[in-house]
Amino acid sequence: MMTPLLDRTLIAADAALKTLGGSAHPRRACPSAKSAELSAAERRLSGALMRVNHVGEVCAQALYQAQALTARTPALRQQMAAAAGEETDHLAWTEQRLRDLGDRPSLLNPLWYAGAFALGMAAGRAGDAWSLGFVVETERQVEQHLAGHLARLPQRDTASQAIVAQMKADEAEHGRAAEQAGARDLPAPLRWAMRLAAKVMTSTAHHI
Repeated sequence: MMTPLLDRTLIAADAALKTLGGSAHPRRACPSAKSAELSAAERRLSGALMRVNHVGEVCAQALYQAQALTARTPALRQQMAAAAGEETDHLAWTEQRLRDLGDRPSLLNPLWYAGAFALGMAAGRAGDAWSLGFVVETERQVEQHLAGHLARLPQRDTASQAIVAQMKADEAEHGRAAEQAGARDLPAPLRWAMRLAAKVMTSTAHHI
């Protein structure tokens, strides 16, 4: 019989394969909004922005899987797993939208996943309160990032806008849930470092 830790490790490995293999299956239907025909320039812009959003969801899967693996209590493991499930919806939606736009995911997704998983492990090993604080700050930054994308997406790309708007609402709820579960505020230097790392990732993923 497998130990609980081994069982959770295998689950995390399976999630990594599905995430990087492009075989994510959403539990919820993709937010739908019919877009007008986009120009070539609009499609390129939407594709680049949705590729960045897809990278964010790849990282979210890695973070939540690592934090669930290192959580000290069953309640927190369940909370992380539930959030990862909603992030799987986002992953699948952004994958599909990239295909619809005739674009591709980032070529560096394995690197993004590995880096995010390492960060999630570090946050989880610091303790549940710090791990929850990491969730709060991550989701706060992601929510701001998505708001920026809503402003930048072509007005005629209502399909991408609908997806991003739902993602933004879900991220805000994840942050609130983490706060209510007892998150600790992260030190300012760590928050700044997270912002810098996110800027490097999003700038790179926009093109590669």
